[in-house]
Amino acid sequence: MLKTKLKLILVSTPIGFLGSGKGGGVELTIISLIKGLLFLGHEIILIAPEGTKLPFDNEHLEIRLVEGIDQPSWQHQSKESPVSIPCNSVLPKSWEIAMELADRYDAIINFAYDWLPLWLTKIVDIKIFHLISMGAESLVMKEIISEVSQLMPFQIAFHSRRQSQDYLLNTDPIIVGNGFDNEDYFFNKNENGPLGWAGRIAPEKGLEDAVKVASYLGEKLLVWGLLENKEYASKIEKDFRQGIIEWKGFLPTDEFQKQLGRCRAFLNTPKWNEAYGNVIAEAMACGVPVIAYDLGGPGELIEDGINGFLVQPNDIEGMIKAIKSVSKIKRHNCRAWFEKKASNKVFAKRVESWIKKGLNKNLSGNLQD
Repeated sequence: MLKTKLKLILVSTPIGFLGSGKGGGVELTIISLIKGLLFLGHEIILIAPEGTKLPFDNEHLEIRLVEGIDQPSWQHQSKESPVSIPCNSVLPKSWEIAMELADRYDAIINFAYDWLPLWLTKIVDIKIFHLISMGAESLVMKEIISEVSQLMPFQIAFHSRRQSQDYLLNTDPIIVGNGFDNEDYFFNKNENGPLGWAGRIAPEKGLEDAVKVASYLGEKLLVWGLLENKEYASKIEKDFRQGIIEWKGFLPTDEFQKQLGRCRAFLNTPKWNEAYGNVIAEAMACGVPVIAYDLGGPGELIEDGINGFLVQPNDIEGMIKAIKSVSKIKRHNCRAWFEKKASNKVFAKRVESWIKKGLNKNLSGNLQD
């Protein structure tokens, strides 16, 4: 009989330390899930790059910091790129620690979108569970994820069904969604604020489309996020008149949600298949309606006309039309959706169910509410 409380090893993204912003939404996912799992009474050891700091302490949480070179992100490589591990890489060092500790823990949860931990799953007896954070951005990653999911389908989970469709699966995918701490986000009833956009400042996030919309409407666009591609940002600034973009930078959650909550609408304009759409859930947590391209995970988060609007990808006119109708969305609907579908406690329960069923080798299917 499987025990109620679990001892879990969580292996962080090797792209950057938690708090750096380099890991994108994965960083927030890890922090939120840890909070939720601790609330459920589980014991956790987090293995993460040096520099990682969590905004809370807990007697049932231990952090092992790993020195080393950050792993390059697959989204910045071509689909045909081979597996690459830098000299003195944090990735293998993290997994050396995980392997040393594994016999004292029930399972390992991997957050790295990388080949090494997936390959290890095939050759070790340790139960390694993988929460896949992206769509198929690499052929070699698509191959290994598809292979492991066919061999051990109970050990692979996805954030959204659309994301899972990028991979070759023999069984119904395990979908766990995502979640964030209710207490970190405050409802804002203001309906007359500016437009907002958030994400890594990089081409695949499609910031230029949101700027086009704001420019057409003659409005300022508040932009939050890590400046990952300076050339891309500079080009956008040159292509539009001065004053349209108000750069807000990469902020801690507390300050970000305060500013975000003042917006009357949040725009989401990705050019790639988003696995989930963390910033969409964060916006709705603050009561902000979301207008997003119907591409990837966002298409599963937005209930059209209830908590926002979906428009076809690259449809600037559709975005403009939706903004003009955003006053029809009741902001309380956005917060209600968040509390029911995307709180960290709900998310942690889904993950807990996945892990327990996986340890029993019982396929769990869609765990979302």
